[in-house]
Amino acid sequence: MWDNALPSFLIGLREGLEAGLIVSVLVATLVRSGHRSRLPHVWTGVLAAIGVSMGFGAVLTFTSAGLSGQAQEAFGGALSVVAVAFVTAMVFWMRRSARSLSGEIREKVTAALGTGAGVLIITSFLAVGREGLETALFLWTTGQAAGDSVGPLVGAGAGLVLAAAVCWGLYRRVLHLNLTRFFTLTGAGLIVIAAGVLGYGLRDLQEGGVLPGATAYAFDLPGGIDSGSWYATLFSGTLNLTPQMTWLQVVAYGAYLVVVMTLFLRGVRGVLGAGTTAPVATGPTAPRPVRAARRSMPAWVVPVAALAIPSLLAGVLVGVGDAKPASAATIAVSTADCGKGFGTPKPGQQTFQVRNGGGSTVEAYLIDPATAAVYGEAEGIAPGTTRALVATIGGGSYAWRCVPSSGKAVTSAAVRVSGGAAERAVLPVTDKDLAAPLASYRAYVQKGLAVLRGRAVTLQRDIEDGRLGRARADWLPAHEEYAALGAAYGTFGDFDAKINGRTAGLPLGLKDPGFTGFHRIEYGLWHGESAASLTPVARRLTADVVALRKDFPHQDFDPGDLPLRTHEILEATLQQELTGATDYGSGTNLATAEANIKGTRELLGLLRPLIAARDPEVLTDVDGWLRRTEATVLSARRAEGSWTPVERLPAATRQRLNGSMSQLLEELAPIPDLLEIRKSA
Repeated sequence: MWDNALPSFLIGLREGLEAGLIVSVLVATLVRSGHRSRLPHVWTGVLAAIGVSMGFGAVLTFTSAGLSGQAQEAFGGALSVVAVAFVTAMVFWMRRSARSLSGEIREKVTAALGTGAGVLIITSFLAVGREGLETALFLWTTGQAAGDSVGPLVGAGAGLVLAAAVCWGLYRRVLHLNLTRFFTLTGAGLIVIAAGVLGYGLRDLQEGGVLPGATAYAFDLPGGIDSGSWYATLFSGTLNLTPQMTWLQVVAYGAYLVVVMTLFLRGVRGVLGAGTTAPVATGPTAPRPVRAARRSMPAWVVPVAALAIPSLLAGVLVGVGDAKPASAATIAVSTADCGKGFGTPKPGQQTFQVRNGGGSTVEAYLIDPATAAVYGEAEGIAPGTTRALVATIGGGSYAWRCVPSSGKAVTSAAVRVSGGAAERAVLPVTDKDLAAPLASYRAYVQKGLAVLRGRAVTLQRDIEDGRLGRARADWLPAHEEYAALGAAYGTFGDFDAKINGRTAGLPLGLKDPGFTGFHRIEYGLWHGESAASLTPVARRLTADVVALRKDFPHQDFDPGDLPLRTHEILEATLQQELTGATDYGSGTNLATAEANIKGTRELLGLLRPLIAARDPEVLTDVDGWLRRTEATVLSARRAEGSWTPVERLPAATRQRLNGSMSQLLEELAPIPDLLEIRKSA
């Protein structure tokens, strides 16, 4: 975590100091000119700028979360390149403007005083907002690179706090700092960090399929470098340099660093030798002539300390508090030789550097040779590359199994580890293991589709005959039957959108021709539409159900998707039914939730023997929370059979239901990994 704090600390310090200096000059100018009553206008603009910046960061986060894995890589890579452009422009702008910043701001404030409050608010908003948006963008890209937001946020927070303290000292005239020199030194540091961000961004664009050369590595350092050591972690976290980099990354890193640093240093000749120190912002007293400040230490001490102290602290924290798994030997894998270099490991958590020295992609597994149970895996290791595999070693037998993309699996000689508690390994699951549960589930779905057809026909006839009250009563059983088939949604394909689609994403919303099926009928039945207008919709629903029933036996169903559905059905329930997002008037979201629970229980019953053989405790916990969640859902069912809408549940009940469902999802989460199809068997 802390190894990624230094770049964010530096950007927080610089951007915070820039924004703080501007605010200090604004405040000082207003106070000195006798316009204290206008100070709230400044703070309004400042707070608005902070709010917009935080909102910008939230938009980036949620936008990225809604994308596919490859799209996330492309999105993050593009924004990393944009962030580098902004940081580069900021470094050069401040180098050029540091000396004249104070005078320019005073001129703008003086002009704003002659106009309304809005101009002063806009002046402070624009002055601070630019720095805030740059900070949000850089922090987001740094967090993406780190894979963790805590370190970057803590580093940025520390930088902003220090910047606020420096600005206060300048404002009160208790601190003197050569800002030109400070921004020059920190600018050089940021250029180095930005080069690393550029390399990271280009790598993301390669992995996202936007740029070529994803496997053209300039270097791929073997196990001679301990990637878990504190110095390697700090080096990677601050500079974004890794033991494995492509040619595009290396060329871009070097070119950016050489060109930008040369231009930057060429423009600052003589700055570092300047001997006068003057504050940019002054306090609320009358203007005084600028004079050389008496100081007991060289002017370079403050900027150097601002960089050296957090860097040293980060190194200490990484070395002491962010312990990494011990690094074990490099393990050579290939189609001909598997596990070369594997000796008897020591008990405890270790990182194995698995290097593919062959000519084809290999899946590498650390297994129990007696049962083929997996202790750790590294999938898709391309030729000539190295991947880290983290495993906890206990007492027992260990061997390596290499499965090439084509050809037979190869297993290394086994070694016996003495001492340490036995570690649980995951028994591999094959397509054959899932064949019987899949066949049973297909039969369950086929039977459910037959029932669904009958109920869809009944609903259609109700509407055709104008018995809308009866149709409202028959709508729910038909919709529940479809919801109970939730695990098959992945194979229903386009039929799902036709039968159970919502208005989300449709250009015309409720009036869009693509809005069909159960929810379209629901909206019409509970919003006073006529039988004549709903008859075509009901007939189309029946036709789509009939077509699905006919097509389903021929649809492909990946056996590996079956365990995923144990979690995905109720995850969608939490996001949609329990929020009321799928209610188009009937108020029966909880009935749908109960049907989804029924579908999940059916699926768990089919997979129960496979789960029990791997981790019986998972089933105990899942069963307990499944009963508890279902009881809370059923408590919303009234005596006459109707359901309480989600939004009308008592606050305590709704909170208990959300909490129970969330915990159930936590208990279900290990199942897809337990039943993942592995090639190690």
